[in-house]
Amino acid sequence: MMKFDTGQVVCTTNLQNKVGEDNMASVVSRVLARHVNGDWGDLSEEDKKANDKALKDGERIMSAYNTENNIRIWVITEWDRSVTTVLLPEDY
Repeated sequence: MMKFDTGQVVCTTNLQNKVGEDNMASVVSRVLARHVNGDWGDLSEEDKKANDKALKDGERIMSAYNTENNIRIWVITEWDRSVTTVLLPEDY
């Protein structure tokens, strides 16, 4: 069950280049599914608690995941839930 809306989902060009066009939809759908269900991925306990609080307080939510190809992906949903960006850490 989705815990929040993502708004418009956008991805960086750098992520697309790194993951590859053939894998892009699959990778993005997997990390988004985890993100909206409250699985914050590979974050510290402190950051996970901050996300849980952000759900209640209407603040920005950030998740981080490592793919099977050892690519680190961040997912950031803005405080107003208007946009969710899927990106590499170096794109931030």
